[in-house]
Amino acid sequence: MDKNKIYLVQTDTTVGLLSNDINKLSKIKKRSQSQKILQTLDSFATLKNNTRIPNIHKRLVRNSKLITFIYPNKESFRVVNHSSEHYNFLNKFGKLYSTSANETKKKFVFEFVKNKVDIIVFNKKEFEENNGSSIIKISNLKKKKIR
Repeated sequence: MDKNKIYLVQTDTTVGLLSNDINKLSKIKKRSQSQKILQTLDSFATLKNNTRIPNIHKRLVRNSKLITFIYPNKESFRVVNHSSEHYNFLNKFGKLYSTSANETKKKFVFEFVKNKVDIIVFNKKEFEENNGSSIIKISNLKKKKIR
């Protein structure tokens, strides 16, 4: 499996595009290259290798489900639950950039995205557009809900 390919996947939250190539993801979504994209991770050990969780928020982060955190280093990460079907896919990579599989500000349309990805990952369910994860920005002292 190649981290730089673009995968269309039913994630733990919604239909997503996953890759290690942030520029390809932005191009497909037709959005600014400067806009940040969250990274989905397979474990808290992987998270620990990528950022530092402020002590005041460690319990919140560890007990969270379907929440993306923006950390003091301005990077955003979501650890996927091991019981999720999506975990089985993500675990092969450890970490991938993840964004919803739709053109920016529009609904998911399979026809729009099917020819723009390298690999379509099917599971038992059909692709289902749901709400994305909640987003919380944390600093060394406080937290703020973004979405």
